[in-house]
Amino acid sequence: MDSGNLAWLTIATALVLLMTPGVAFFYGGLVKAKSVVSMMMMSFGGLALTAVIWVLYGFSMTAVDSPFAFAGNPFGDLGLVETISNDPTGEAGVGAAFGATFAIITVALISGAIADRARFWPWMAFAGVWATLVYFPVAAWVWGGGWIMSLGDWLFDGAVEVIDYAGGTAVHINAGAAALALALVLGKRVGFQKGINKPHSVPLVMLGATLLWFGWFGFNGGLTPAPLGEDGNTEFGLIIVNTMVAPAAAVIGWIVVEKLKDGKSTSVGAASGAVAGLVAITPACASIDPIWAILLGLVAGAVCALAIEMKWKFGFDDSLDVVGVHLVGGLIGTLWIGFFANGTGLFLGGGIAQLIVQFIAAVAVLIYSFVVALVIGFVLEKTVGFRIKNEDELAGIDTVVHGEEGYAMEVR
Repeated sequence: MDSGNLAWLTIATALVLLMTPGVAFFYGGLVKAKSVVSMMMMSFGGLALTAVIWVLYGFSMTAVDSPFAFAGNPFGDLGLVETISNDPTGEAGVGAAFGATFAIITVALISGAIADRARFWPWMAFAGVWATLVYFPVAAWVWGGGWIMSLGDWLFDGAVEVIDYAGGTAVHINAGAAALALALVLGKRVGFQKGINKPHSVPLVMLGATLLWFGWFGFNGGLTPAPLGEDGNTEFGLIIVNTMVAPAAAVIGWIVVEKLKDGKSTSVGAASGAVAGLVAITPACASIDPIWAILLGLVAGAVCALAIEMKWKFGFDDSLDVVGVHLVGGLIGTLWIGFFANGTGLFLGGGIAQLIVQFIAAVAVLIYSFVVALVIGFVLEKTVGFRIKNEDELAGIDTVVHGEEGYAMEVR
């Protein structure tokens, strides 16, 4: 890797790392004022813990020698000693750090489902165990030589392969399924009903969405198939355009549905629509043309705006709509590839094969993450206690758990 591409990968790593504070702002603005510290601390705590265990053993687990392996050997390069010592250009080290940022934000995303009612240290325990048992192995399956990478070879003699460029399965479906499991384990907030809480700070929500969109150019564009500026790297421009236009279209899709459904289009809806579009384009950013990215954004924004209503119908308290945005948006983007991927999509010269492998990968990750998260969450709840007491929830989780208030002045 030449110096220019190494510099870009370093910048992309910083961009993706910035996305987790972006999640903290986005989620923090959505909760009530007396929960903002707790909400933001779950993102920052998850960031700290995931970064450490990634360097210790997580990176080693995300690459396998055989598609039949569950994960890589966690002791294969303990503390990245071998990677760093055999890295004269710094490329391997920066690549490892880039991978860490994906693990970090995946963990942080889950926390939105349990806002207002989760104890901090059980959350940290969940984050570490889930990253170890779920994220690291799934990353190996999807990107590190695992069975999902080999699925097209097994079923269709290599005519297609599962496409997940930047994390539709490994990040968003993975996090969304775990979020649903934790929402079920911790149960409903006190007084759970429509309108239970309004965002205490719309500017924080908009700031968080802005940081996420900004960082997503590193998320999708960090690893390029060929050196920047050289012939053969036609995908990079496509990735950047799609990362711009899909969330823009999703904003429109979301706020139109809001207008038709509720009579008003909101700024929180626009921010949520942008995130939904970013989620949906993540797996597909390098494999669909911009016209299909626009349509994908419109569909994802509209469908996710409707999907967030599922919690009221089915009675699960996904506080900040992680399921409706990340799980549903991730499924839409992953399956969209089966229809519109250049050359292999069902509607663009291919057959049903691409859709089949996309579907299998999506469902497998969904089920695995949900089941393991459900077990981890249940064990924590029954042993150390994951959820705070109802009276503490009403009093304010920030002061009870962290001894702090988000604001020193009265919030009206």
